Amino acid sequence: MDNKFAFRLYPVYVWVRVTLLFRREKEEEEKSKNLSQSYTFVGIRGLKMEVNKEKYAADLSSIEAARARISSFIHKTPVMTSESLDAISGRKLFFKCECFQKGGAFKFRGACNAIFSLDDQQAAKGVVTHSSGNHAAALALAAKLRGIPAYVVIPENAPQCKVQNVVRYGGQVIWSESTMQSREETATKVLQETGAALIHPFNDGRIISGQGTISLELLEQSPQIDTIIVPISGGGLISGVALAAKSINPAIRILAAEPKGANDAAQSKAVGRIVTLTETNTVADGLRAFLGELTWPVVRDLVDDIITVDDTEIIDAMRLCYEILKVAVEPSGAIGLAAVFSDSFRNNPAWKDCNQIGIILSGVKKQEEINNPNTRYSSSMGGRIDKISHTEISKYLTGCKNKG
Repeated sequence: MDNKFAFRLYPVYVWVRVTLLFRREKEEEEKSKNLSQSYTFVGIRGLKMEVNKEKYAADLSSIEAARARISSFIHKTPVMTSESLDAISGRKLFFKCECFQKGGAFKFRGACNAIFSLDDQQAAKGVVTHSSGNHAAALALAAKLRGIPAYVVIPENAPQCKVQNVVRYGGQVIWSESTMQSREETATKVLQETGAALIHPFNDGRIISGQGTISLELLEQSPQIDTIIVPISGGGLISGVALAAKSINPAIRILAAEPKGANDAAQSKAVGRIVTLTETNTVADGLRAFLGELTWPVVRDLVDDIITVDDTEIIDAMRLCYEILKVAVEPSGAIGLAAVFSDSFRNNPAWKDCNQIGIILSGVKKQEEINNPNTRYSSSMGGRIDKISHTEISKYLTGCKNKG
């Protein structure tokens, strides 16, 4: 009886084995296929990191396409150097001056790419975003160049100078309450009423590709660079920079600079998932956003480390930029230099070989913001940028020959 029962079960046993073997072969085939579509990057310590290009919202080809699309509209921004800042830091620094970009910030690259990627039918309906910062003005300017409407949802507590920039470029301002929920609900209503295309400030492949054109320029202008330090907030800028730079030079180091009072990205890297904060507290108001689902994988895989700095270090870096480079940058734009001078960077043996460093000066400081007595750092900068005290700078420059 037992033998007969076993004999009847044998075909079932064979079927199960064949099915499992077939499934295993399919899995191995799929794994092999995925590996064939991957790039191999060499990290700072010689570790190889295989990165599947399908995981990311952009790649080198989309960034090169963005460059071709926007090159006639954007400025190819200069790279500045300073013997004085080199002497202070003990390294060679290359400043990519996106503060000289149209609209005063790097944001114009991504906005321009997103808008000129739209087909004519979609573009005719316009674009919409919710922002109180540089993205709002950049989108309005790019839309003006294409001759289409830009609907910009702005919270009621936004700085007046930011609002004026949007209006100056022809954007249509729609007011919302200051909460993120109100901003998103208002933007959704505008989308429903107009059929316009939503252009997110950072969580958009077209935006990431546009920002990545910075790396293409920088590494052509200064190919000897071995490290790039980039401000981090929502991650659109650093994602584009990292994807392009690592594709061109797999050994290059990409470091993020982040305020300690808004260190969600550093926390995210530490725990391996997106972390959001209940509140942020930093003078760098352009670095208060959180990572998105499109930017986080790039930050997780391709950003070598995140350096956090406090507001005092950021303000010191702003002073040095103005006094030595003669460039007035906003706090978010100065944070890369602050990271270079920070103890956490200087004293970290992992970065001792970072000798040729590219720093992204991401945005200019508007004069009306500096003059505003409500600005947190206005008093510490003498109220006006042309009245900055020389005290802290002179301690750095003792013994240095100041050639600018």
